[in-house]
Amino acid sequence: MKDFIWKPEDIDKTKMMKLIHIINESYNRKIKSYEDLHLWSVENISEFWEIIWDFSKIIYSKSYTQVVDNVKMMPGANWFIESKLNFAENLMRFKTDNPAIYFKSEFQSTRTITYNELYNEVKKLAHSLKQLGLGKGDRVAGYIPNIPEAVSAMLATSSLGAIWSSCSPDFGIQGVLDRFIQIKPKIIFTTDGYNYNGKCFDLGEKLKSILKALPTVEKVIVIKYTGSTTVNKIQNTISYNKLLESNPKKIEFEQLPFSHPLYIMYTSGTTGLPKSIVHSAGGTLIQHLKELQFHCDMSASDVVFYFTTTGWMMWNWLISSLSIGATIVLYDGSPSYPNEKIFWNMIEELGITIFGTSAKYIDYCREKKIIPSEFSDLSKLRLILSTGSPLIEESYDYVYKNIKNDVHLASISGGTDIISCFVLGNPILPVKRGELQCKGLGMDVHSFNESGQSVINEKGELVCMSAFPSMPVYFWNDKNDEKYMEAYFSVYPGYWHHGDFIRISKNGASKIYGRSDATLNPGGVRIGTSEIYRVVESIDFVKDSLVIGQKWNDDQRIILFVILDSGFNLNTEIKNKIKQLIKIKCSPRHVPKKIIKVKGIPYTINGKKVEVAVKKIIEGGKVDNLDALDNPKVLEYYENIPDLRLV
Repeated sequence: MKDFIWKPEDIDKTKMMKLIHIINESYNRKIKSYEDLHLWSVENISEFWEIIWDFSKIIYSKSYTQVVDNVKMMPGANWFIESKLNFAENLMRFKTDNPAIYFKSEFQSTRTITYNELYNEVKKLAHSLKQLGLGKGDRVAGYIPNIPEAVSAMLATSSLGAIWSSCSPDFGIQGVLDRFIQIKPKIIFTTDGYNYNGKCFDLGEKLKSILKALPTVEKVIVIKYTGSTTVNKIQNTISYNKLLESNPKKIEFEQLPFSHPLYIMYTSGTTGLPKSIVHSAGGTLIQHLKELQFHCDMSASDVVFYFTTTGWMMWNWLISSLSIGATIVLYDGSPSYPNEKIFWNMIEELGITIFGTSAKYIDYCREKKIIPSEFSDLSKLRLILSTGSPLIEESYDYVYKNIKNDVHLASISGGTDIISCFVLGNPILPVKRGELQCKGLGMDVHSFNESGQSVINEKGELVCMSAFPSMPVYFWNDKNDEKYMEAYFSVYPGYWHHGDFIRISKNGASKIYGRSDATLNPGGVRIGTSEIYRVVESIDFVKDSLVIGQKWNDDQRIILFVILDSGFNLNTEIKNKIKQLIKIKCSPRHVPKKIIKVKGIPYTINGKKVEVAVKKIIEGGKVDNLDALDNPKVLEYYENIPDLRLV
């Protein structure tokens, strides 16, 4: 019991408990626990998602004849058959003077956009886009910062049945082209520049290079943001404000099938071109409504901030909060400019109730010994969400000691692949340090051992055994679903194989140990990389680390790379201390054969360590997709390391 660091109060007021009551009354059940609720949701998938549809009051023009035709058909299950709806219409159902968006940036004070103002802007924008010839199935690309106009552009696009796809402007030219060349956009939304860490970055030259390789682009819609003028010299540009000069009476929301494409998302892998994943309007909507309402207990009174860019799926997830009437917070800039207090002061200023970020950011605050409770009023903050990588146990302790002792901390995990979560938080369950609270409702999640058997309290592969609405509709340009099948169904045919290494307890809580393709395997024993990170990154003098398994003498040996604080040298004493801690807290099998000091640890743009890329370099390979990395130059540190050629 001592490991439970948060327990819920007043659970009867939560939407999760309301859901239990609805099911008990509607189906004459006696569900009393979340464990029972989850079991019912995966054993009665059709009935479960029908309840979510009804509870959420999804707006539609034509009802469904069947919820799902075959939950064991993966891929290929059809959802809410014959229904017609529009994603944007469901996000813009509230026409009030309540704030829809709070926006802040490094150089702008808070800007507020009400739901009425948002509707009016999208109304004008959608009308102008239609006049430009945009229609169903056309692709619209956003090369755009996390600003309100990005939300309006996405909503206007989806109102017409066109498909939205976005990249953050800090992506390099090749990184953008690797994505947008695949989908051949008709229109691009962009800005004249963007700000980061106190500096202004002009986008004019990058856009010129990008557009030369995208002949399908008919119009470039430019939002004035930083005041730069170089973008004005680009052909076929039109001012965003020009599109707001029209004044139609209302938005004509195109009514579309549940499975109509809404977003094209991209994996951030470093091996080859990113996969272009197509997500449906209906699947995204109903899955997000489930997670926001029940797993986050979100309501219209919430103020929700997720630190993200337009290139990460958490941006799409955040925007869906509009469907509930909540206020979303957008921030464009660095999390440490002008200082590390910026987010915590925002939480106080804007009355943020739900704060989402990456595990990396929480780890950063812990390492910097930042104590937000000493300088910010966090009384309204009730939920912190962490994702992107496993949150180590010490960071759980840090949150409750230094941020807020009664906050609900929920580590969540899923991915761009499903635009949602497999395992996540729960407002009616306690939080145990180091664990994700529960399996998502309606998500038939299991841990499979190497024999393909579902196991409890054993590490294995994260597998989903039944279909769910937010599965990709398909991959773009994927003939006969070949890439789709290879990505998720080649390991366990008929079951979704996610590629995470996980342990699920009897009560449904879980721990994720990293990606399967980065899993260590010395002597045939599978070890998750996060097991080692939890120990190493709790050491005061270790700033960052990365661990891989190197092929060695028909086996594998563990190699640990570290960055030490200034004043510390990686001598024998330091190495032995690290090894001894790993041995004590993990096991002798976890102890690395080599510990090597490096100047940088490579991360993707979304903040994930790239063990696979380093492993590839160490073993003589080449990394194909450098533009997926936030700091690709650091890979040079891993080339031709003499110590890795020694016995």
